Amino acid sequence: MTDDPDLGGEIALGSALFTLVEPHKGHEVAYNRWYERDHFYAGCMIGPWYFAGRRWVCTRDLKGMRLVGGAPLFGDDRAGSFLALYWTLKGRFRENTDWSTRQVHWLHRHDRMFAGRDHIHTLLYIYKGAEARDPDGVPAELALDHPFRGLGAVMIERHGDDAAPPRPALAPDSAVALVLSFKGVPLPPDAPVSQPGTEGVEHRELQLWFADDEPAAWWSAASHYAGDVAESGRGVVRWASPFIPTVPGTDRYTDRLW
Repeated sequence: MTDDPDLGGEIALGSALFTLVEPHKGHEVAYNRWYERDHFYAGCMIGPWYFAGRRWVCTRDLKGMRLVGGAPLFGDDRAGSFLALYWTLKGRFRENTDWSTRQVHWLHRHDRMFAGRDHIHTLLYIYKGAEARDPDGVPAELALDHPFRGLGAVMIERHGDDAAPPRPALAPDSAVALVLSFKGVPLPPDAPVSQPGTEGVEHRELQLWFADDEPAAWWSAASHYAGDVAESGRGVVRWASPFIPTVPGTDRYTDRLW
């Protein structure tokens, strides 16, 4: 009997969906409720091969801590208040992408989307590896389920395809417990989203820094790391932003975005 290709599967992180969105002013609560009560699930989590997801928020105070380098990457580097991250099983990228594209088109046709928001950066990223503070710490696969109190999203532009930027050094007493690295996948022609900042994504590295404390306690490490990348001559941090987790079932932080 031939094995069913949709059964089984090693529990390993293969790719991530990164979607950074700005609700229009005056629509913050409505957007938050639509996304967490409908789209988080209907747009992703009910689909095949997604196995984890979590939402994060960047308040006005956290936006003031962002790092930028060179021309604005996303049109306005202070834009983007809500970030959703999703993990996809290794080896299932194509099937997951196919379902996701068809599903979002269906949601558009059935008036299940939300007009009062802008996509700042929505893209798929292939998982490339991890730096961990602890020898037997939180695995990459559990990073979105573990109650981390802070997140850093760091976009690095490499100076050449073979120019690997230096790895973040995580000391034993660091609040940052885990750094995951990803490589961007260019948008397909039929992608149901349009946005600036996707040109040349294949030359960028996305790092996700997961921390045990809120960003104010450790964000200086991201600033130092940006200096290390620039000094190496192998790249530049084009954009880096701290986030904290949303609180599902509440409208917390919607009055602190700008």
